[in-house]
Amino acid sequence: MPIEIYNTTEFAHETEKRTVVLNTKRFHVWIHYYKPDEQDEMHCHNQDQTFQIVEAECTMNFPDGNNAVLTPGMLATITGGSFYQLHNSGGIPLVMIGTRSGSSEATVKVEHGTGRIIPAPGKEAAAVRQ
Repeated sequence: MPIEIYNTTEFAHETEKRTVVLNTKRFHVWIHYYKPDEQDEMHCHNQDQTFQIVEAECTMNFPDGNNAVLTPGMLATITGGSFYQLHNSGGIPLVMIGTRSGSSEATVKVEHGTGRIIPAPGKEAAAVRQ
């Protein structure tokens, strides 16, 4: 379908996981859900991306020990190759929208410090649209 409408918060609470909602050769979008205190590893991607916080609080940690606290309505822009870690530092589930250049299949996730390629969990990406 060329146009789809999502109630971001409702969708995130129903799925309770990261779900790709648009995936083309040029761009992909996902709705992300982190449980309270959930965090990922310090990593980077090979593509530019954004995060828009919808609900709760997200702390972005950086390799130099600094961090940034993002609250609803805030947007983070990240150039490909920039390392970060996401942490739901609020007491409720974190809901955010992520966008990234390129398809999800072309995305590479790299672990900080080791350079190890981190495999994508499961087959959560939708089919690539032309």
